[in-house]
Amino acid sequence: MTPDQFSDVVVGALSTLVESGALTLPGPVPSTVTVERPKNREHGDYATNVALKLAKPAGLNPRELAQTLADALVAVDGIASAEIAGPGFLNVRVAADAQGVVATQVLQAGADYGRADALAGQKVDVEFISANPTGPLHLGHTRWAVVGDALARVLAFAGAEVTREFYVNDRGNQMDKFGASLQARATGTEVPDDGYHGGYVADLAARVVADDPALLDLEGQAQLEAFREAGYALQLAEHQEQLAGVRTHFDVWFSERTLHSSGAVDHAMEVLQKQGHLYELDGALWMRTTDHGDDKDRVLRRSNGELTYFASDAAYYVNKRERGFDRCVYLLGADHHGYVGRLRAMAACAGDDPDSHLEVLIGQLVKILADGVELKLSKRAGTMVTLAELVDLIGVDSLRYTLARYPADTPLTLDVAEITRQASENPVFYVQYAHARLASIVRNAGDLGVVPDVDVFDPALLSTEAEGELLRSLADLPRVVARAAELREPHRVARYLEDTASRFHKFYDVCRVLPQGDEDVTDTHRARLVLVAATRQVLANGLELLGVAAPDRM
Repeated sequence: MTPDQFSDVVVGALSTLVESGALTLPGPVPSTVTVERPKNREHGDYATNVALKLAKPAGLNPRELAQTLADALVAVDGIASAEIAGPGFLNVRVAADAQGVVATQVLQAGADYGRADALAGQKVDVEFISANPTGPLHLGHTRWAVVGDALARVLAFAGAEVTREFYVNDRGNQMDKFGASLQARATGTEVPDDGYHGGYVADLAARVVADDPALLDLEGQAQLEAFREAGYALQLAEHQEQLAGVRTHFDVWFSERTLHSSGAVDHAMEVLQKQGHLYELDGALWMRTTDHGDDKDRVLRRSNGELTYFASDAAYYVNKRERGFDRCVYLLGADHHGYVGRLRAMAACAGDDPDSHLEVLIGQLVKILADGVELKLSKRAGTMVTLAELVDLIGVDSLRYTLARYPADTPLTLDVAEITRQASENPVFYVQYAHARLASIVRNAGDLGVVPDVDVFDPALLSTEAEGELLRSLADLPRVVARAAELREPHRVARYLEDTASRFHKFYDVCRVLPQGDEDVTDTHRARLVLVAATRQVLANGLELLGVAAPDRM
């Protein structure tokens, strides 16, 4: 019995009491009730405070209502006991057969077990990388590449319709400096002081010339633009390849240029003008963001006619909303904390409710230590640690799991030796090893001619405390997914996986799953094998949400 199922049982018991006249409420019976796990497992499987919540409107003492509800609950199939605690809490113990049914539900749902409908009906855009196509993706992008992708997976598993979006900053001075740097490397001239000096620029310039030697026959601005566009195409393709290598995929690669070439910026200005938040001053066009809490008004078009980056931001937001997204989620780096207020004010100026339609998550920096020394990065100086290098150094699974394991708003210092160590102290190894061990048990059972079979499974045989603890953990996955999605905290999935793996190891230490020697296969063995297969499925589902492999052998 999952927490949601237990909530339904309590709601059903309340409805029965109201229909029989044993309970009178001024309004309808609540559709759900708060369900928690007691901190002390001796107090039962579930606890609820519903009696405390409904006592006053029902005109009853909380303990009196709790007792009435307890009597109704113990009459329900699957409820073993219900006891009153404190001022009116109810601690409930689920019958072994009802708890064991969770294993059947897991295997029947398979890869879909854990799906929730908490966000059903919501259309969400998650923009989690915004980068110039002027160099490789680096450590500064890597955290969001992992966390943003995991968040998108969790949101989708919780029922939302999710679009993953990469915003390509392909307009402005940086692109021209990039083109000039490539041109200089290809023609043997000096790279501009404010250009790009990394070794990758020379390699990229050589590739551009190899692809189209005729570029060297061009002159001046025409040659610069040709190198800029050719380098842009190669660098963007590299971004896509690097991200695919870390199992991060985007549904939309949105070019900033297209906002201007398509007329989207002019259209956004019209939308904002109609809302009454634009004004002209000293020849410039301003958005009155101070009307909505910003610390100062923002310039959209300078007096010389040049559009600001904020004009692109505004047009991009309007574009997203007109594409039908109910909520626009932005994942930004630590140096963008000041953007939160202006983006919220921008959404309000566009006629939206920032609390409903826009969400900004700020991630903190990551430091990587190798042999006790921090790996430095600097895109301009060319001493950066690229995403591809991190994958080679750490591995996709260790990199993804470790970055997804912590709240994104906390700074991280990661030691390469620690996060790649194959030992139980390393969380990713611990969880993956548990999955491999579970898969091995199922394989060994197959060698004995036994397979997990829910049709002959007797859930009542899973009656030990270790089995109950593991079953309770499996039942929690849908709640964990829903909570992780609602709070935008995919790290909750990682911590859940570690807890579930720990409970499996404790179960395996005290409960023999397969017969030994000449022992016959019993119904208890079969029941435990179903539990093992269900646990393997849950770990696989959770690892998939984090974009981490679930190996069958290690």
